[in-house]
Amino acid sequence: MDKRRYILLVDMNAFFASIEQRCNPALRGKPVLVGGSTSKRSVVAAASYEARPFGIHSGMSMTEALLLCPNAVLVEGNSSKYADTARRVFQICKDYTDQMEIYSIDECFMDVTNTQNIFGGAWEIAKAVKRRIRTDMGLTCSVGIGPNKMLAKLASGMMKPDGLVEIKPEEITGLLEKMPVEKLHGIGDKTRIRLAKMGITTAGSLGRVPVETLQRRFGVLGDILHKMGNGIDCSAVVPWHAEPDVKSVGHSYTLDRNTRDWDVIHHHLLRLSEMVGRRLRSQGYAGKTITLVSRYEDMHTFTRQRSIAEYLDDGYAIYQVAASILHKHDAGGHKIRLVGVSVSNLVKGICQPELLAGHRYRDLLKTLDGINDKYGEFTVKRASLMDVKLRPKTHGFERKKIIQLVTTA
Repeated sequence: MDKRRYILLVDMNAFFASIEQRCNPALRGKPVLVGGSTSKRSVVAAASYEARPFGIHSGMSMTEALLLCPNAVLVEGNSSKYADTARRVFQICKDYTDQMEIYSIDECFMDVTNTQNIFGGAWEIAKAVKRRIRTDMGLTCSVGIGPNKMLAKLASGMMKPDGLVEIKPEEITGLLEKMPVEKLHGIGDKTRIRLAKMGITTAGSLGRVPVETLQRRFGVLGDILHKMGNGIDCSAVVPWHAEPDVKSVGHSYTLDRNTRDWDVIHHHLLRLSEMVGRRLRSQGYAGKTITLVSRYEDMHTFTRQRSIAEYLDDGYAIYQVAASILHKHDAGGHKIRLVGVSVSNLVKGICQPELLAGHRYRDLLKTLDGINDKYGEFTVKRASLMDVKLRPKTHGFERKKIIQLVTTA
């Protein structure tokens, strides 16, 4: 009996840009750049394959991209459209296994070990998935097949676009021997540089370094690096139905004393919103419905929600909407004893579109999350959270910015 694992990684090709080309035939065959907006100050969230020969890639500023390809067509991203398309893709994948893990908005792992015989093998499943995505949705994907998640991910990137590659167990050693170490998913520039200083530049050479040596240099990561260099990955595909059914993410706080001091109230509202944003990002979620809860001194509880145009996962953007609800519907004269904020109508694997227009800010959020994860909540925080008197300048609610976000009340 065949005991090996069969893992597929389905990776949609130039997902956002391909969707825009499918929806607008006039864009087909043209270099398309999708960003948070059509402003030159935005960044490239996705580039069509027609744009890539010019050296354009995601994360590049639109200004730089347009210098490389002046005839590129700029398209403002539509997160709702992309999320809906992703759901349809994942639904196709679920037809071949109940062990399907959503990895990002345009990628998913499929463990077909126990179902591959039903459909004629893992290779035939991959062909069927590709065929259905092309026929039903007019899109292409690349599929990697491997004995574990790391190798399936590696295989998916070896032939793009519209590729299908399988890495078999007997091919692992030869494949990794001369492969640049940075090709292994999870090894970034900093780790690559540290490994290079040790004379390690290929996956094969990484696998030959004693695990003890790597542990001394990298701590717990050393064991992971050693396994990566040898093509070992024992992590399971976490089924979509086994993941917690997250409906909303929220926090509330009972004030030390009932108050109408807006500096104090806004301070706590921002703090709660930042906590919600961090939880959303850590779990890979973003949401488009913000709910404010305020309880008054007479114990009357006010709850009001507002749905917005795009998905949010940044605490400050969440705070802006919550603050506008508070002041628009506040029960004048009554002191507040509790405030709470939550985000619902969630989707997984898509980040806040507005932030795609500023990848430096996105990188900053990631860095701050990493510091706070390591040293504790709010080790690094906004200046406005260091002193109640430094409340964010939104008492005028930055109404233009909020109005752009809000679509329904």
